[in-house]
Amino acid sequence: MKDLSLEYLDSLKADYENDKVAKAVRRALYKTDVLDLAKKQEAENGILHQFSIDVKTMKATSQGQSGRCWIFAGCNFLREEVSKKCKIDNFEISQNYVAYCDKLEKINYTMESIINLKDVAWNDRTLMWVLQGGINDGGQWDMFTAIISKYGAMPKSAFPETKMSGSTRNWAMLVNRRLRKFAADVHQHSNDMDKIYSLKDECMKQLYSFTSSCFGVPPQTFDFEYVDTNNQYHIDKNLDPHTFYDKYIGLDLNEYVSLINSPTSDKPYYERFTVNYVGNVTGKKVTYLNITMEDMKKAIIDTLKDGHIVWFGSDVSKWGDKVSGTWDPDSFDLEALFGHDFAIDKENALYYCESAMNHAMCITGVNLDEDKPTKWKIENSWGEESGVKGYYLASDSWFDQQVFQAVINKKYLPEHILACLDKKPIELDPWDPMGTLAD
Repeated sequence: MKDLSLEYLDSLKADYENDKVAKAVRRALYKTDVLDLAKKQEAENGILHQFSIDVKTMKATSQGQSGRCWIFAGCNFLREEVSKKCKIDNFEISQNYVAYCDKLEKINYTMESIINLKDVAWNDRTLMWVLQGGINDGGQWDMFTAIISKYGAMPKSAFPETKMSGSTRNWAMLVNRRLRKFAADVHQHSNDMDKIYSLKDECMKQLYSFTSSCFGVPPQTFDFEYVDTNNQYHIDKNLDPHTFYDKYIGLDLNEYVSLINSPTSDKPYYERFTVNYVGNVTGKKVTYLNITMEDMKKAIIDTLKDGHIVWFGSDVSKWGDKVSGTWDPDSFDLEALFGHDFAIDKENALYYCESAMNHAMCITGVNLDEDKPTKWKIENSWGEESGVKGYYLASDSWFDQQVFQAVINKKYLPEHILACLDKKPIELDPWDPMGTLAD
């Protein structure tokens, strides 16, 4: 490897000191964030949070200091059905209930993964990936549907948040510590399956108790109380999570398809993919169908036109402004500020660890100009203090570059996409960019 010589650094410093523009930028950055300095005033002219298609939705929710965005987005998606059936203006499904069930399933899934890898060396890449990543709050659409299908849903009033549900860092730290100890124990007894499953039972009992102490124990039955828009009081007694789901939500989640846009040569369009060792409920795989962005946008717009919102996944770490509630790469001019180009195309951003899905939200509107989208309305889960009462505007250029996934009902998909759904999924390594969990 070539050394970074002191002489070379001296030459760089001399060039820099003679650059008056660079010196002016340094002075400005002393008290200013770099993206604030690069913000273009003219880019905000005419940026209004108004849309030609705008599905009426409820107040924004808050995931707190947790990585449960995929759960909040999923619950926000489902609660719109409750709103329509009950004619209520505001309501939340218990995110804590979904997260509690998810955490128990992830504990079991991780232990089963460790057992499955009992004969590999400690530094095997897959085992290290399982243990280093550990259990966290993150997830995917198929993981959400796996939980809902198995456990149902309930109102937030039946199982509210706790201190730990909104701030899960210490729970995750201790659970992962215990699971890594379990991995060490398994490798010491790799030839004794009876001993291994005895160790698993002991670990599961301990972590069930710990998790229940942190997040609570969900009720088996509950009452659903609400006042509708006509100020009429209603109560439905002795519901369980499945009867509540069937009666007040009723969506067949098997009719929804997880679509991705990954313009990389290793993932041909119109092929299905699955990611090894990514999931929560054992036996339920995370699967995607890779399609063009043009096809994805059309399916989303057709869904919005029919009055339904869309769960989607994106990279929100780029080109955002929480104050104005916008995501727009054209609002920043880093090239003018520093004299060089920071742009990277979507394919290489995925290949070289610059970008991947890290956050799930809901698309609730779009602005069309001659049937072409110009901006998108996004329902976030960072509370009402962020953006415009919790909602964001995403430019179409940001959408092209930063959106990776959208979940669409089959009835909005054309025949050439439906024809691909029976294809056998191609297996991806767990560290593939499409295996990233939204949090």
